[in-house]
Amino acid sequence: MIRIICFGRIKEKYLEDLITDYQKRISKYHKIEIIELKDTNDLEEEARTLKKYLHPQDYVVALDLKGEKTTSVKLASFIESSFNYYSTITFIIGSSNGLDDSIKKESHKILSFSDLTFPHGLFRGLLLEQIYRSFKIINNEKYHK
Repeated sequence: MIRIICFGRIKEKYLEDLITDYQKRISKYHKIEIIELKDTNDLEEEARTLKKYLHPQDYVVALDLKGEKTTSVKLASFIESSFNYYSTITFIIGSSNGLDDSIKKESHKILSFSDLTFPHGLFRGLLLEQIYRSFKIINNEKYHK
């Protein structure tokens, strides 16, 4: 399973449509779940709430500006190899305040998609698109260039 845990709700219809579209595409390859948590201005409180959804048997990936940069091909390889050892990969998108250090320390991997800052909803769509692209790469299907 692919699990995405994120803070805040999507308010814009065009982003909801984008996210829903990629969820459907991904579901042809793997089960996917998105968990939306309420964002606060307290990173420690958000961390306590988030930890309730983390399972020791999952591979946890925190998304953070200071994380490791990757490529689409490397992300695909990472996803494919992770499923050899873990049944669930959990991606965490922090709130507008980022992620508490305790979450980063508990994560198996910290990734960054760019040094740029993206709106929360747009980044969620971007993550889903890259996960979908990964499955296309893994299955040698036309999409990735």
